[in-house]
Amino acid sequence: YRDRSIEENLDLFQRMRNGEFPEGSKTLRAKIDLASGNFNMRDPVIYRIRYMHHHRQGDKWCIYPMYDFAHPIQDALEGITHSLCSLEFEAHRPLYDWVVSNISIPYYKPRQIEFARLGIDHTVMSKRKLRLLVETGRVSGWDDPRMPTLCGLRRRGYTSHAIRDFCERIGVAKSANTVEYALLEHCLREDLNDTAERTMAVLRPVK
Repeated sequence: YRDRSIEENLDLFQRMRNGEFPEGSKTLRAKIDLASGNFNMRDPVIYRIRYMHHHRQGDKWCIYPMYDFAHPIQDALEGITHSLCSLEFEAHRPLYDWVVSNISIPYYKPRQIEFARLGIDHTVMSKRKLRLLVETGRVSGWDDPRMPTLCGLRRRGYTSHAIRDFCERIGVAKSANTVEYALLEHCLREDLNDTAERTMAVLRPVK
């Protein structure tokens, strides 16, 4: 319905807001370019109907914005200058730029830049999978020493200097890569060689 009038669209959107339509029956889409080679620019959905309880707003709302629409607006309102994302959001950047260019925002328009995720071999780094471990009680929390989180590493004995040194050595990449866990251990060992106190004692001396 790309040729529907603005007035009719506004009326339907208000009725969506009022809860007159069942979930999944209607969506609000941005009128951009159906012939675009980027699928994200082919009139993407920006609002949908969801009858669900919100953790802050309760049951006040029954329409919710899509992430690709809410994210750039939130960045702009918060005065974010650079939004750093992982590589899978690279195809979403044109939509990000389109949103901040077509809304009235009082701040500097943010810019999205994509980088490769930090991958460590033999280590689960997915936040979704780690969250499942926490929520199912398989670990004691995000700071469990077995977790590859900053607080988990700190509880395991990794120093802040060693973690920073590790990040500086691997740098930031635009292509997906995996780093050996041994490098992280090497950074810790180098730091402890300079800072950790070592004491030698003879506990059972030969008389």
